[in-house]
Order: sequence, then structure tokens, then C-alpha cells
Amino acid sequence: MAIAGVFPGQGSQSVGMMDGLAESYAIVKTTFQEASDILSRDLWAMVSEGPEAELNNTENTQPAMLAAGVATWRVWQEQGGCLPVGMAGHSLGEYSALVAAGKLVFADAVALVAERARLMQAAVPAGEGAMAAILGLDDADVIAVCEQAADDNTVVEAVNFNSIGQVVIAGNASGIDKAIDIAKEAGAKRAIKLAVSVPSHCALMKPAAEQLAEKLSATAFSASDMPVLHNVDVKDHQSDEEIRTALSQQLYQAVRWVDTVNTLRDEFAADKLVEFGPGKVLFGLNRRIDRKMKAICVTDAASLDKALAFCEE
Repeated sequence: MAIAGVFPGQGSQSVGMMDGLAESYAIVKTTFQEASDILSRDLWAMVSEGPEAELNNTENTQPAMLAAGVATWRVWQEQGGCLPVGMAGHSLGEYSALVAAGKLVFADAVALVAERARLMQAAVPAGEGAMAAILGLDDADVIAVCEQAADDNTVVEAVNFNSIGQVVIAGNASGIDKAIDIAKEAGAKRAIKLAVSVPSHCALMKPAAEQLAEKLSATAFSASDMPVLHNVDVKDHQSDEEIRTALSQQLYQAVRWVDTVNTLRDEFAADKLVEFGPGKVLFGLNRRIDRKMKAICVTDAASLDKALAFCEE
């Protein structure tokens, strides 16, 4: 019996998302204060009071979700939670996983994520990029839809393989609109444009990735016995250069979440999954990937107690 630890990314945020844990554990606000001091903005006020539009701004969302994941992990440690056999984070959540694994200093992660968000927001002018969720088609069918919608001047790519029958696509807004129509004609149950301002994980993010690589080159990583599976290749990397490359490529390559969960189960023998952070997004995806794997999202004292019980099984 073993647990895997996973960390959510952008899209899991909501006003009040950390209130349940902050009521019982002081380290939650302390963690947010650390990040706020580095960025000179009050992240705790954003997550606890809003307004929602401010929290949903990419440049605020990313450091806020990093702090949320790390704060939840610190609560887990304080309460004597067992060590996972492996970790992973969905997109932005990969940074939280690296901090939790001891591979990346939290202060460095805050600075990296803030720059990541700025570069992503600046890479594509507002309104020119888009993302959409395609439900009910096989991965190969979604890839074929993207190929039909794309052309020499239009990027459309499958970028998040989230669960069986749920793939997110990203690219130029016009191409995404076309892909939605094609997907519906191909039999998709739903094809929905997402409320995001940045077309993450597609080729449009390559300029941002190149600039992020410069910031990463000045960041030190530490060796750790805790494996962290990276989104781009579902592998654990130990060298600084390998980690830097994986984090840079993550901006314009697909998130292989189905492969990640399957690898945690098959190669690391994880039979339980604990989501460290708000939103229950990964909990929901896991139910569609493998219903036999127990899962829980830690959002308050009650769910923390249930997750800690996993350690006794």
C-alpha cells in the first residue's frame, strides 16, 4: 500500500479556496506571506477575499496556486503524513511538486512561477489564443481534429491528455473555433472553449519557453530521493540541466496526465492518490483514469484526516 502525491495547476483556483485549511493550520497563511513578500503583492487577500477577476489573472493565479500546493504539503508534513512513493504536478503544479520533493527552494519557485506567468501572458496578444476541452473522442481522433483545423498560419494542438475521453486543445483562437466545429461533427459529446487568456502547452508558447530557459539557467536544483514525474516525458530527472529542460519544454509540449497516473500506479506501486491543493480537479480526472485507485483532495481538516488514514492502510 502506497500513496502518490499530486499537485493541481491553473484552473483549480477559487476565492476562499484555502479557508478550510487556514482555519486550523497557521502554516497556510505563513506560506502565503512568504510568497507575498517576494512578489510585493498580497496573495492571501486575493485568495481569501478576491475579487475573482484579480485571482484569475494569470500573473496572480500561478503564484497563488504554487503557494496553495506548498502550504497544503507543509500541513501534511506537520501532521505526520507519510512520504509518497512519487509525485507529480499538473502543468504549473509541477513546481509545487518539485518544492515538496526538496528539489526546488520555495522562494526560487515563487520567482520562477511569477516570471513564467508574465512570459506566458506576454507571448500571445489577448484574444489571439484560446483553449478548448474536447470530451468523448479518443486521443487519436482529437489529434486528427487538430490536424484538420490547423494550417501553415494557424496552430491547433492537443495539449492536455487529462483522462480517458477528455483532451484539451490549444492554439490560435480562429483555429480553436474551427476545431470545436470539427470535433462536434466527429461525434464529440462536448467541445467547450475554456475561459483562459493564454494558450498553454502549444507551439505559440515557444518564445516564452526560450525566455524562461534563461531564468531557469540561473536557478539551482537539489538532488532528492523523492521522484517527481515531469509532464513532458513522464520521467523523474535528477540533474539541474534535465529539470531545466523539462520545465522549459513544458510550456509548449503536452501534459501527459493519463500516462503520469498510470506510471505512478504501475512503476511506483501507488494505489492511493492524495491531491495537495484546492479544486478537486485531479481527483476527478483520476476517477476517470483508474477508478480502483483511491483518491482524496486535501482541502480542510476533515479531508486531511481521511488522507492521513491512507497512511495506516
